[in-house]
Amino acid sequence: MKKTFLLMAITTAGISFGQGKIQYPQTKKGETVDVYFDTKVSDPYRWLEDDKSAETGAWVKAENEVTYAYLDKIPFREELKKRMEKLWNYEKIGAPSKEGKFAYYSKNNGLQNQSVVYRKDENGKEEVFLDPNTFSKDGTTSLGGLDFSEDGSKAAYAISEGGSDWRKVIIIDALSKKIVEDTLVDVKFSGVSWYKNEGFYYSSYDKPKGSELSAKTDQHKLYFHKLGTSQKDDKVIFGADQKRRYVGGYVTEDNRYLVITAANSTYGNELYIKDLTKPNSPIVTIVDNFNSDSNVIENAGSKLFIETDYNAPNKRVVTVDAANPKPENWKDFIKETKDILSPSTGAGYFFANYTKDAVSFVQQYDYSGKLVREIKLPAVGTAGGFSGKKEDKILYYSFTNYTTPGSIYSFEPKSGKSEVYAKPKVDFKSEDYESKQVFYTSKDGTKVPMIITYKKGTKLDGKNPTILYGYGGFNISLTPSFSIANAVWLENGGVYAVANLRGGGEYGKKWHDAGTKMQKQNVFDDFIAAAEYLIAQKYTSSDYLAIRGGSNGGLLVGATMTQRPDLMKVALPAVGVMDMLRYNAFTAGAGWAFDYGTAQDSKEMFEYLKGYSPVHNVKQGTHYPATMVTTGDHDDRVVPAHSFKFAAELQEKQTGENPVLIRIDVKAGHGAGKSVAATIQENVDIQAFTLYNMGFKALPKK
Repeated sequence: MKKTFLLMAITTAGISFGQGKIQYPQTKKGETVDVYFDTKVSDPYRWLEDDKSAETGAWVKAENEVTYAYLDKIPFREELKKRMEKLWNYEKIGAPSKEGKFAYYSKNNGLQNQSVVYRKDENGKEEVFLDPNTFSKDGTTSLGGLDFSEDGSKAAYAISEGGSDWRKVIIIDALSKKIVEDTLVDVKFSGVSWYKNEGFYYSSYDKPKGSELSAKTDQHKLYFHKLGTSQKDDKVIFGADQKRRYVGGYVTEDNRYLVITAANSTYGNELYIKDLTKPNSPIVTIVDNFNSDSNVIENAGSKLFIETDYNAPNKRVVTVDAANPKPENWKDFIKETKDILSPSTGAGYFFANYTKDAVSFVQQYDYSGKLVREIKLPAVGTAGGFSGKKEDKILYYSFTNYTTPGSIYSFEPKSGKSEVYAKPKVDFKSEDYESKQVFYTSKDGTKVPMIITYKKGTKLDGKNPTILYGYGGFNISLTPSFSIANAVWLENGGVYAVANLRGGGEYGKKWHDAGTKMQKQNVFDDFIAAAEYLIAQKYTSSDYLAIRGGSNGGLLVGATMTQRPDLMKVALPAVGVMDMLRYNAFTAGAGWAFDYGTAQDSKEMFEYLKGYSPVHNVKQGTHYPATMVTTGDHDDRVVPAHSFKFAAELQEKQTGENPVLIRIDVKAGHGAGKSVAATIQENVDIQAFTLYNMGFKALPKK
């Protein structure tokens, strides 16, 4: 691709309109032009990609001043915040995990910015083990992972600063909680997997040139860190000679094998093992291509259990001997079914967690492959967990749905007995609300499921404020889960609808593939059809409909609002992928090519991407819905330049009175680890903005 860079010019995007006459900041326009297959494409806001520049910083500050001045004038914003805080303020407890002589678990007393890690000894004495609230004064440094050595005497925990995907790993003596050696730095997209008590495996990239928040990272490496040595002496195990964008390594529970996965995209991986019982053993290839997702989930001696979608779009579990592990030797252990499998192991059993029409059911198997039982769940919803060590006698699982706060259940695999372990006390009357699953028809005739949640007795008169949420990508399934923010929305008479669009994983690989590359428009069509269904059935109308999504879902909102600006009153794109011609130029963005394709692939792919890319499809003189773009200035997953450029385009070209704002969290990333205070305020602002632009001057009557 040929690029031409011309001198910058200054223009004004300060347009006055809307409630209170918004005067937007002046956004400089440049004359940068890229050439794709003889087609010139201007990129006037390229300068906003420089996250280190003073100019970009000044623009962020100016935009936030406009946004918060607008939000401050919403009369019911503070009332909404008080209710959100009250509802959020309940104790949250995580499932315990036995490490050495202690049981470790997380707990949040309600409004703590970060959950605290506690432990109990064999006598039940409780103490704080790690308090992430002490990591930074403003709550922007979070715990990114915690892993223990085999005997539980050592621990390694990762921290994220300002929401960044880059991590530091701190190694401590678990008994005394004292740091025992230098902190590891520049760790990214990595877990920590201990080998006995000697050290651990982790993955990272070489530090990029330029900004670590936006510069491209595309060669991932797996390292082994031996305790008591310097990080600079850590040995590269995989990735030095084989250039891969994503490399992971984990040790089997019996310390016999190192399992290595390697990929260049978010779908499809190579699979390798290394026998750790033999000095200098070779790395053995199991899968030598990127045409399937496969992972070793368990072993019994040399017998490997592999979760895979190879020749099984809905996934299966196979077995093979480590001496001859190639796919031609695989044998079915848990066969593929019409439902989507997500397996786990613990207490000497396998658990097949299936998704059927976006809700869970779980079956238990023994190591011979015999079905032991189907586990009775508390209700219709989402179950997760059912994992642990082989010697565990009790396992734990979580259960939730759109009206039921997440609870933890203990489960005895031998007897099948299940009981409540931790049930939160939330000031929300779940029994007053209901969820209904519907199947609507998309543009090409495909039936798409959607779950709609609302207060019982809600009138279907087209006047209910409604949020339609979607994602539709990367094989990710949207299953029912409780949200305090959504509970507040429901309390205020809102309808909350979640559409299970193509591109997701709700119906396996075929459903995923149907929303990728040259079929990406299916995802937007599915979302548009969901909105049209809600309007036709009088749950809402275009005057009371908001669309919302984050990351790939932010792209969904951006594409939908530029294609059908008449369909909704409010658009809420969060941390979205908005520039489809350049997404692969930043951080690990090139790894998303399986879903999106790239503008460099072919002229046809370039034209297809340009045809829906939100940044390139904002048209002068169009009445766009009231829009609040949200992002974080430290987002190094989907760099904020995507949102910056989209907001600038909208502010310049919007016609009419609907506001176009961008709310930029400072010292925040893609979302993980965000403090409770920041999360509450963001949700308050989103709901306040939404209701205000639907014409509400006070909170709707409950």
